[in-house]
Amino acid sequence: MKILLVLCHPRRDSLSGNVADAFAKGALEAGHKIDFLDLYGEKFNPVLKVPDEPNDGKLENYSKEVQEGFIRLNNNEAVVMVFPLWWWSMPAMLKGWIDRVWNYGLTYGPCQHNIKKGAMLILPAHTEEDLKKRNYLEAIRTSFDVGIFNYNEINDSELTFLGGTDQGREHCKKHIKTAYDKGLEF
Repeated sequence: MKILLVLCHPRRDSLSGNVADAFAKGALEAGHKIDFLDLYGEKFNPVLKVPDEPNDGKLENYSKEVQEGFIRLNNNEAVVMVFPLWWWSMPAMLKGWIDRVWNYGLTYGPCQHNIKKGAMLILPAHTEEDLKKRNYLEAIRTSFDVGIFNYNEINDSELTFLGGTDQGREHCKKHIKTAYDKGLEF
């Protein structure tokens, strides 16, 4: 399977970067192909401007950057996003990539894209138990799984929370191993 692996973190050597690398290693060992998109490293512009507002859904009517981004996404059968959880949501850079590239006529509305499977490896400082306390976990799952994947007709999707990122290196090593295993079994 061809997978677009999207990393969203300003530091490439961050825990998020290590998790993305571990997922890629496992996926490659399983025989998948990886197209690695580092949003910060590639200096993606997350700001949606007039040319990229939802329009008639024709690819050629979007900006060149969105056209190239969608073609890159659509050249894959799966998308996996790795990012920290900030303010109970994804970083603005990743949200901007979705706002611009996952656009009307491309991934939703009258469209036919190639993405059949999606996953998010989410790194919150809080543990999953902490996220459950105020129903944050349910809200995040609804926003990401239903609001992004299902809305774009990607019904084979999974969210993995790798929480407690502030609990030290030994704890975070488990997350790297989990990411490798997720790639291996993807």
